[in-house]
Amino acid sequence: MNLVEMLMSAGGNAAVGQLGSRFGLDENQTMAALQHLVPALGNGLQRNVSADGGLDALLGALAGGNHSQYIDNPDLLNSEETTAEGNGILGHLLGSKEASREVAANASAQTGIGAEVLKQMLPLVATMVMGSLSKQGNQAGFLGGQNTAPQAEGLLGMLTPLLDANRDGSMADDVLGMIGRYMRNR
Repeated sequence: MNLVEMLMSAGGNAAVGQLGSRFGLDENQTMAALQHLVPALGNGLQRNVSADGGLDALLGALAGGNHSQYIDNPDLLNSEETTAEGNGILGHLLGSKEASREVAANASAQTGIGAEVLKQMLPLVATMVMGSLSKQGNQAGFLGGQNTAPQAEGLLGMLTPLLDANRDGSMADDVLGMIGRYMRNR
């Protein structure tokens, strides 16, 4: 499951509709925007998770934040606080405003949607991605959800799109590579 599918399966339909409405986009345009913005965020997540302590940091952010609210209450996507939080998430994932602008420009070239619109959407999409990851983690029971026993299968299912660097459907070779790099750098 890729991050766009994860977003939609987490109940993101209403959030996607709200996002499109905010920027005057129809459903097809909004989905096209997501299909070009979300992979860049996924690449940023993957870089962060691959770094020392990155997985712990991601799980801590998911457990400590109330990110699922952006999926559960799509009206929050109209809030300046949501935009500010999204910009913070983008800073962690993409590293700079220039990188965010580049992501928006690339998505604009692919979708025909204005780069300025996509640049404004990007922080909100970041909150939605974190919201969907948070919901998946809560449903799997490892972020303090209703299940009391952590379910490794749910955790691995959620993280596979982030850890499967070569997109071959298996994260095993990618994780082994990360471990190998870690051991060489020790």
